[in-house]
Amino acid sequence: MSRTLAAVLLALSLVAAGNGAAQAAACRDAHGKFIKCPEKPATAVKKAPCKDVKGKFISCSKK
Repeated sequence: MSRTLAAVLLALSLVAAGNGAAQAAACRDAHGKFIKCPEKPATAVKKAPCKDVKGKFISCSKK
């Protein structure tokens, strides 16, 4: 039982280490030199539909 647990922990640690290596590879230029990683683009926030005081949907331009 302890060998199985050790094998699972080893597999999980290898997956985690591989994920970090993939992120580090993205911060290299074509010659393999380290560069500053680009900023992640901000996710677009979806605007909620406009409602009046009673909760009915209205056109957003009529606020």
